[in-house]
Amino acid sequence: MQAVILAAGMGKRLKELTKNNTKCMVEVNGVPLIYRLLYQLEKYKLERVVMVVGYEAEKLIDYVKGLSLSTPLVFINNPVYDKTNNIYSLSLAKDYLCKDDTLLFESDLIVEDGVIDLLLNDERDTLALVDKYESWMDGTCVKLSDNDDIIEFVPGKKFKFEDIKSYYKTVNIYKFGKHFSKTHYVPFLEAYCNAVGNNEYYEQVLKIITMLDDPEIKAKRLNGQLWYEIDDIQDLDIASSMFADDGKKLKAIQGRYGGYWRYPKLLDFCYLVNPYFPPQKLLDEIKANFDILATQYPSGMRVNSLLAAKNFGVRVENIAVGNGAAELIKSLMSRMNGRVGVIRPTFEEYPNRYDADKQVVYYPDNKDFSYTADDLIRYYSGKNIDCLILINPDNPTGNFIKKDGLSKILSWTTDNKVSLILDESFVDFADGEDNSLIEQGLIEKYTNLCIVKSISKSYGVPGLRLGIAVSGDTELIDYLKKDVGIWNINSFAEFYLQIEEKYRKDYVSALVKFKEVRKEFIRGLKSFKKYLRVIPTQANYVTVELIGGLNATVFTQELYLKHNILIKDLSSKTQGKAQYVRIAVRNTEDNDKLIKALSTLLRKET
Repeated sequence: MQAVILAAGMGKRLKELTKNNTKCMVEVNGVPLIYRLLYQLEKYKLERVVMVVGYEAEKLIDYVKGLSLSTPLVFINNPVYDKTNNIYSLSLAKDYLCKDDTLLFESDLIVEDGVIDLLLNDERDTLALVDKYESWMDGTCVKLSDNDDIIEFVPGKKFKFEDIKSYYKTVNIYKFGKHFSKTHYVPFLEAYCNAVGNNEYYEQVLKIITMLDDPEIKAKRLNGQLWYEIDDIQDLDIASSMFADDGKKLKAIQGRYGGYWRYPKLLDFCYLVNPYFPPQKLLDEIKANFDILATQYPSGMRVNSLLAAKNFGVRVENIAVGNGAAELIKSLMSRMNGRVGVIRPTFEEYPNRYDADKQVVYYPDNKDFSYTADDLIRYYSGKNIDCLILINPDNPTGNFIKKDGLSKILSWTTDNKVSLILDESFVDFADGEDNSLIEQGLIEKYTNLCIVKSISKSYGVPGLRLGIAVSGDTELIDYLKKDVGIWNINSFAEFYLQIEEKYRKDYVSALVKFKEVRKEFIRGLKSFKKYLRVIPTQANYVTVELIGGLNATVFTQELYLKHNILIKDLSSKTQGKAQYVRIAVRNTEDNDKLIKALSTLLRKET
């Protein structure tokens, strides 16, 4: 067995990173791609490694020769690397293809060791490595039969998004048997180059071969093994997080604050959304209008406030729409003066936007982080605060104050000339109905009240970035509208506001379903009673105290590294030695996967 590595390309899309170096010299976490690959191959004791070089060939050859490798190296130069494509580079190595069984690699790939093992441990002589198509993938795809025959090659220009469920992405790693190279690939490669030219891709030859009655080549499907193709700086950034050392990997992923669709099979129990809304029909309606929405300007703030006012039953002068609640929070906190009451642990977007020296912090003195309206009134009486910030249900604790308690707080804040920012982003998940204070009569009565709500969380559309602020203080709402951009939300978000009301029954049904699933999920978590203590919640997440000597940071890392599950480590939010994590409530299928993962990490005690 030998390996052939195609490393002649210039890697222009990596710009400055390949200005004076070939693509395979780009470093991922301080390690050049070619270094990683060559040392991965070293352990297999191959007959040789054949490298086809071109751009900055001398630098690459000198670097590789300087490595402590025992595997014999052969270098083939492609002098016209800038005028040809990889089909020509491979044709230069055709004699070697016919000498031995071959592992074929492109040099811009990074893979975990298990990927190569998968090919070598398969008894079939000739294989194309493929992975189920994901939205982050780009390039040639294939369709497969049930017995791994390659039915069709699908190049980018013939890619159909409606067919993605049937697509597999070629990983650009192959195992060619010597017989296959002699009787199939090399003869077709020579004929194709003579007929079409050298500025093509070697996969075009495979496409032709798969049309034969006996193509010999089969597909080998990956099953969760990590790989990434690095074409540009974004690919490099993603690969750096995927292939970081275990101790750094979780931090690298979390530092992205989203965009997790780029990470294969990652289960996100960290970010908080409604798992049962929006319904497919609503999404289909947005898709049906995609072309118009993508090519037309959205309306300004006045129209979007009108849409939001219609949906939430208030007057247009009492509501402002934000590019997510975060935009409105930033604006609100920039207008703030004086001493502000903050309850911790909490959603840090509010306190992070304000001077820490002016914050008066209430920290509940119990392991559940629970508090009542009376607790808050008792604590803040005499503290001379100018504003109280209350997230209800609170994040991350799930603590919930019902309407009668909120009435007490409203009366107290009014009597003491204290403004109240009430964040209702999770209130729809609380048991019972009509928990919201977004009512025209109520906000007119209590003009010191400003209600913030993240539509992303309640309605399951975080990608649209929508939030609202509601207040009887029209001067405050006017300020918010002027402070944010006139086109602060895009056309897709505006269209969602336009059609959302039609799906109100679906939303109510989704909440009923969610509350049932939450109960079942909590029962599952409570079954690990020797290691987990579940804190009561009225939100779409559960805070859990880890007991039995478990450490929150280690526990979070273990779930991610061993099971590809992301949860929230609360170590930075809580005081004392007690260890806490927050776990989102997802749909039943995903929740069951988490419970199963916990079963492997913990000794279950029933």
